[in-house]
Amino acid sequence: MDVNHATTPPDRDGGRAAAGRTTPPDATTDAAPTAQPPGEAQTDVDAERLGRLLGDPGLAWFVDRVRQRMARGRPLTGSVALSGPEEFQRRAADRLLGRAPRSSGSLSIRLAGVEEILRRSGVSPHGLAVAVVALTGPVILLAETRNREERAWEEAYAPLGILDAELARWAERIRSDGLVRRLARTPEAAGPLVEAAVRALRALPASPPTSRATFAARYLWGAHALDEGTPLATLVLSGIRCLTGYPDGSGAQWRREAWASAGLLKDDLSSTVLTLNLRGTPPLDWMADAGEPAVLTLRSLTRRVPVASVATTGTVYICENPAVLSAAADTLGPACPPMVCLQGQPSAAALTLLRDLSMRGGRLLYHGDFDWGGVRIAAVLARSVPWRPWRYTAADYRAAVTAAGEAPDLAGPPAATPWDPALAVALAECGVRVEEEMVLDDLLTDLGPGSR
Repeated sequence: MDVNHATTPPDRDGGRAAAGRTTPPDATTDAAPTAQPPGEAQTDVDAERLGRLLGDPGLAWFVDRVRQRMARGRPLTGSVALSGPEEFQRRAADRLLGRAPRSSGSLSIRLAGVEEILRRSGVSPHGLAVAVVALTGPVILLAETRNREERAWEEAYAPLGILDAELARWAERIRSDGLVRRLARTPEAAGPLVEAAVRALRALPASPPTSRATFAARYLWGAHALDEGTPLATLVLSGIRCLTGYPDGSGAQWRREAWASAGLLKDDLSSTVLTLNLRGTPPLDWMADAGEPAVLTLRSLTRRVPVASVATTGTVYICENPAVLSAAADTLGPACPPMVCLQGQPSAAALTLLRDLSMRGGRLLYHGDFDWGGVRIAAVLARSVPWRPWRYTAADYRAAVTAAGEAPDLAGPPAATPWDPALAVALAECGVRVEEEMVLDDLLTDLGPGSR
């Protein structure tokens, strides 16, 4: 082979144009393996001649393919091919191999042929692998890179190891579902993100409830650390749902309520709870004397104690739907015992109020819709305050189904009913939903003076 065919002038980049080029996939035909490439360039490589030989821009694709093979730990055997090559790429390959020009078809170069040229010419006595390292720099094996990256990710996840109970399950889940990797992209960014999320979650639920900004300023690096849409806010909210059992959902309102389930609020006025006949302040006493419902804000519940005398009445009835509380006010007025209405998932204001009532000795009785959504609400409430079922057992459900006749079918995935496991079984068997309004007469009977 006449190597003089390969002595073209070097390009202005000094023969290093091959590094980092992106090229089409190659077609390979492996022969016998050769020695594995060294990690560093050899001193006996003739750099000037090597630049003229392999540094031609038309051979950048070839050098790049060789580097890819070396990085994957594959032997430099067989051929590499380029489909649809440009004319300058054909000319460069023909000059390298000293062959007659070709004008059509794919471009193929046998690695053993280039190896022979390099060795016989003395340009790179140790062959092609050493030449590529000398021309483009050390090649790091992809396996080593992956191992190093996985070790870095393990270090980033290390703060999760101190979590327990519900948060330990959350930690396991986010490691497996890739949430942190999607949010942080790199282990260098993931480490501080995970550490901050763990610090925030270990301080939750907040009691008394507070604004997100105040909480973030106290436990993180500033008031805006948990602003909507930030990676940290997304990660912490994921942990809150596991911590409080808040159900799946979407949208701005759902996110506000999910944050509030852990005591983190947008403000202390937007979270409210609907009540009837609670006493403790002149405004509440006036409303109770009139038998009219009252709306309490979280601000009023955390700055003053408006329910000091409720514990003396003994029992507080909790319902899910406003229609029940409204009917109780219409039917019983001032004679109705104290009531609290959740209006769906319990708000921070509702949880604050009910915790206070429970701590003061109040006996909490709960009724909700007989459907999967209703029992999930009851389960969320049970994580925050102790309550006993108010006509909310399997026997009550079966009786309500019999009395209701036609009823809509249950929808959504099943849920557990820890206060009465038989209720979940009955719901699955009967397969119909019974809303509170369908048993309203029974509930009002319980609230009447003759039943207490």
